[in-house]
Amino acid sequence: MAQAKKNKKPQVDPIFLWQGTTKQGRRIKGQQSGVNINAVRAALRRQGITPIKVRKKPKDLFAPRKPAIKPSDIAIFSRMLATMMAAGVPLMQSMQIIGEGHENASMQNMILAIKSDVESGTTLAESLGKFPLHFDDLFVSLVNAGEQSGTLETLLDEIATYKEKTEALKAKIKKALVYPTAIIVVAFLVTAILMIFVIPQFEELFTGFGADLPGLTKMVIHVSQVFQQYWWLIFGSIIGVIMGITQAKKRSRKVQHFFDRMLLKIPVIGIIMEKGAIARFARTFSTMFKAGVPLVEAMVSVAGATGNIVFAEATLEMRDEVSSGTQLNVAMKNTELFPNMVVQMVAIGEESGSLDSMLSKVADFYEREVDDAVDNMTALMEPLIMVVLGGLIGTLVIAMYLPIFKLGAVI
Repeated sequence: MAQAKKNKKPQVDPIFLWQGTTKQGRRIKGQQSGVNINAVRAALRRQGITPIKVRKKPKDLFAPRKPAIKPSDIAIFSRMLATMMAAGVPLMQSMQIIGEGHENASMQNMILAIKSDVESGTTLAESLGKFPLHFDDLFVSLVNAGEQSGTLETLLDEIATYKEKTEALKAKIKKALVYPTAIIVVAFLVTAILMIFVIPQFEELFTGFGADLPGLTKMVIHVSQVFQQYWWLIFGSIIGVIMGITQAKKRSRKVQHFFDRMLLKIPVIGIIMEKGAIARFARTFSTMFKAGVPLVEAMVSVAGATGNIVFAEATLEMRDEVSSGTQLNVAMKNTELFPNMVVQMVAIGEESGSLDSMLSKVADFYEREVDDAVDNMTALMEPLIMVVLGGLIGTLVIAMYLPIFKLGAVI
């Protein structure tokens, strides 16, 4: 019973719809909140009502959904909790203030639930572990290390810094992926609109010419006819392929490995993804090593934080080598994924006993490299958009006006 109370989180009881009869035999109906159906039936009997039918009230499809908890919300929570505890505010009071003042209702409920759990005797790490979607193993491990060593305030500050830097890095990498994707989508949509709605108008005009059309014009008209007849198949196939690849990546590790490896080989984008994975590897490793987490144990969390399955598998291979006595820098070199500069800095860190400091410098360097690479790519993409869209539309315009120019020459 005590354990049940310990794990209980504050929540609003669901609503149940019921039908029943009064003592006079009159049938009535209504709704009642309760923990479950049996609790609602008991409550109705206490009111002198004999329940006939009780069912949970269905969710309103048009009711506003609860706001989602974003990774940025967790980063802000980490920073606020670290700041308040560093200022001398007790943990429980800090969580109460942060929870009640948070604008996101979902985040507010979660923080207050964690606070209630900790007040009942659970450690903060265990309470956070009950929300694995928002607090991963890395976060929980660092908090646990802070509680055990009595340096929770310091570790919370490290966690906050780590979350802020990793979220900033994710945003940069996401920007690098979204920008070229947006160009492809816009180019395809413009082409589809021209093929389906504009080219047919010219086709009707050329039908009355009675003359042989240039090859380029014939090709464009043929493509337009395919778009008009099979537009549903074209769009459906593209959506189906995208959804299929997404599901396959989630279900198959081999498929995910294939696409992650291919992503690393794409010009420009591959370099950004590689530098981003190295930055996350170094940042996570540095944070955990600084928190006193054993090297081999830390590498499991580091593998999950790299964001690329190729680097994740390489990190797990490194863990096996390190656990058998191999130096970390040698294990890194054996993967053939890490640049020589990174391997040398790790070697210096191992020799001097300042591995966490060296890894932090590696992370800082590669985060700046990612930032510069994304900015450079963005600057290059702007004229590329003009060239791609201009060339596409220009080709279609020339194809449509070639018969008119040819007719004018004959006249």
